Amino acid sequence: MRGVWAIARKDFQSELRSKEAINASVSFALVILLIFSFAFEPTADETRAIAGGLLWIAFAFAGALILNRSFARELQNDCLDAVIASPIAGWELFLGKALASFLLLLVVELICFPVFSIFYGVNLTKAFWPLLLVLILGTWALTALGVTFAALTVNIRLRELMLPLLLYPALSPALMASMTLTTSLLTAGVFGANDQPWLRLLVGFDVIFTALALALIEFVLVL
Repeated sequence: MRGVWAIARKDFQSELRSKEAINASVSFALVILLIFSFAFEPTADETRAIAGGLLWIAFAFAGALILNRSFARELQNDCLDAVIASPIAGWELFLGKALASFLLLLVVELICFPVFSIFYGVNLTKAFWPLLLVLILGTWALTALGVTFAALTVNIRLRELMLPLLLYPALSPALMASMTLTTSLLTAGVFGANDQPWLRLLVGFDVIFTALALALIEFVLVL
């Protein structure tokens, strides 16, 4: 795992120094939440019933900005070719970049949660740990699939457009599960009887697509 930690540390520190993607992602997510607060009545029960959907829409769109940079930052001076040609295996490169993107996405989401709570009058403390579990599972689904498609589209001129077009349709089952579980926790405070299939779907999505990414990343990198 030494190569994984080296790649993750390099990407994480590089982003913290430049702050290009994380500043844009945080700003974009906050603007989306602010616009939604104007479009809906924040204190209405109907709005709270779709609060999970509003939250994950902001996370999904803002996350694409970070995921697009996972491989694009290596394009300067042909650094991507050097990384691919290095002794690091493809699965190490994938896991390292996925881990760095995952941590950056969590930072963005943890910044947005208090703002969301203030705008919409939602108490996040009564279901904090279940919410954190859904946040981790949903964010890893977004990261695993997003980093794979970022590697696939890195050499395309319109990669900023192609990544969301590929990512969101494939991610829709995980997004639906995350939205449903988050809404249930924000309204009831606990997982309901109908939430167990969604939770299993989210876990299964993470396992299946992480395994597929690890198996196919070598072929994706040489395309």
